[in-house]
Amino acid sequence: METEARGAEGPGPAGRPRATTELDITAASLELFDRHGYDETTVDDIARAAGISRRTLFRYFPSKHDIVWGDFAAQVARFRAALHASPADEEPMQALRRCVVEFNDYGADAMPELRTRMRLITTVPALQGHAMLRHQEWCDAIADFVAERTGAAPTALLPTVVAQAALGVSTATFRVWIADGGDLLELLDDAFGLLADGFAANVAAG
Repeated sequence: METEARGAEGPGPAGRPRATTELDITAASLELFDRHGYDETTVDDIARAAGISRRTLFRYFPSKHDIVWGDFAAQVARFRAALHASPADEEPMQALRRCVVEFNDYGADAMPELRTRMRLITTVPALQGHAMLRHQEWCDAIADFVAERTGAAPTALLPTVVAQAALGVSTATFRVWIADGGDLLELLDDAFGLLADGFAANVAAG
């Protein structure tokens, strides 16, 4: 259950324009989550900081969880398309490695926001439970790709193991990046290089 808002709903802080886009609302929300904590920040807090009403906020985001995840479904759709557009002669695990790095290449300016998102997703219990549903979409995209390249069913052992292993590698890499810093894309490339080496003999180009 949410705690009470820290003040009455109304216009945003003095000097701050009313938010009218998802990006504005997301930026205001992540700032509050980072400063006060995810569980401690209410929908009313977010609406007030963004200078909008609760009703307007819910037009953009069905729930507080969805603010942290953003348009993840659209991102997964692009990831899936990139995997299936991989050249036929590209080793499947190398294609996965490349596509994962590209999937997380938001540009240098967006990395601080991505770090905040991922820190919340990997540490807040309420978001960790929600992550299982979101991550399954990502895993399904990988399993379908591996199945296509190997001739197996998407639910067969090999596609399922590769997809779940990829999720584990991705999660571990993000945890290292959040804790120690560094170049996220280089870390992902190195980590998925290890994964590719491990599965190279089993997932060969068709």
